[in-house]
Amino acid sequence: MDTLNKMRYKLVMSIAGTDPTSGAGIQADLKTAAALGCYATNVITAVVVQNTQGVREVMPMSASMIEAQVRAILDDTGTDTVKIGMLCGKEQIMTVAKLLKEYKLANVVLDPVLASTSGATFLKRDGLKMLCDELMPYVRLVTPNIPEAMQILGIEGEDIEMEEVAKVLVERCKTSILLKGGHKKGAMERGQTSDMLCDAERRGEIYAYTHEYIDTPNTHGTGCTLSTAIASYMAIEKGRQLSEIVGKAHDYVASAIKGAARYEIGEGHGPLHHFWELWK
Repeated sequence: MDTLNKMRYKLVMSIAGTDPTSGAGIQADLKTAAALGCYATNVITAVVVQNTQGVREVMPMSASMIEAQVRAILDDTGTDTVKIGMLCGKEQIMTVAKLLKEYKLANVVLDPVLASTSGATFLKRDGLKMLCDELMPYVRLVTPNIPEAMQILGIEGEDIEMEEVAKVLVERCKTSILLKGGHKKGAMERGQTSDMLCDAERRGEIYAYTHEYIDTPNTHGTGCTLSTAIASYMAIEKGRQLSEIVGKAHDYVASAIKGAARYEIGEGHGPLHHFWELWK
C-alpha cells in the first residue's frame, strides 16, 4: 500500500467568547478560518447569551479553565497564530499574557472587545489598563474600532483624525494598530468605509484600506471576522508584510458583508456571509 503524503493544517487558535447565533465570537472565528483554508482551535473565555438584538447575559470562565484549555491545545496540536477576542477581567488577561510568553507565541492578533453594540460592558477601566500594559506587549497587531480606541486613550469625541489617533495608539500600546473606521461619522454619506494601519514593524508607516459602504444591518461579528481573517492569513502566508496581510483580510470582510446583504435572519443585526465564495 502506498504511503500517503501527510499534509499539515494551518492552525489558528481563537481565544474568545461564544455567540448562540454564530454571528460573532468563537463561532464566527471558526467559520472565518475555515473559509480561508485554516483549521481553528478554540478556547472559550465566556459563555455569552446573545442574539441579533443584543447581549443578555455573560458567564465568564475561570482563569484556571482558560489556562487548561490553552495548554490542552498547545501541548498537542500547537498553533501557527492566535486571535484573542473577549477577555473578562484582570485574571483572564494575566493568564493569557503568561501563556503567550511561556509558549513564545509570536503571531498574535488582539481584537479588544470592550463592549457590545447593544451597550453591554465586558471590561472595566482597570482591566483595560492591564490589557494595554500586560497583554499588548506580546501581541503583533491590535484591531480597535474608534470607540475602543477612545477608551484606550481615555479621550472623547467622534470627529477624529484617524491617522493621528493610530500613531498615538502605537505609542500607547507598543505594537502595530489597525484602527477600524466603521464607526466614523459620515461613512454612509461618503459611500465608503476606511481602516487605518500604523505598522510598528515598519517604523510607523501608515496604510489606508477603503471599501464601498454597504447599507445593511448584517454586520454582526465584523470585528471578530476581521481579526480572525488577519490571523488566518498570518498562518497561510508567513513572512508576508503586515500591510499585505491586512489588505487581504480587509477584502475578505468587505465581500462577506456584501454577500450577507441580501439575506435576512433575526430581528436585529444579522451575521456576515463567511462562505459567500463557496455559495456563489
